[in-house]
Amino acid sequence: MGIVQVVAVALLAAVVLVVVRQARPEMAVPLSLLAGAALLMFVLTRVGAVVGLIQDLADRARIESRYAASLLKIIGIAYLAEFGAQVCRDAGEGALAAKVELAGKVFILLLAVPIILAVVETLLRLLPA
Repeated sequence: MGIVQVVAVALLAAVVLVVVRQARPEMAVPLSLLAGAALLMFVLTRVGAVVGLIQDLADRARIESRYAASLLKIIGIAYLAEFGAQVCRDAGEGALAAKVELAGKVFILLLAVPIILAVVETLLRLLPA
């Protein structure tokens, strides 16, 4: 299933959700969550190849595995925070969505600190004293 199929499934789900919202509004949010989760699971099945590529590049560049792992975690946090925020917005909870996004940014910053320190230390070693 490529992007055309993903968009087709999303459009079909949107049409179904419009009809369900009119007939049974209490079922709209759970159905929206189900459709979003199904699409997310499909996309996540495709991520394995990218993870393998990043790990291979890190190995070839002789980058410590903890930095590559941190990078992958940062990417995962970014996507999960965005997904969670969108779900909150779909449920009409914009303020909660903003908190989810803020939490994602804080977690990303925490994971990025060791990488930033390593870059700064490397730059300091390259500069003459």
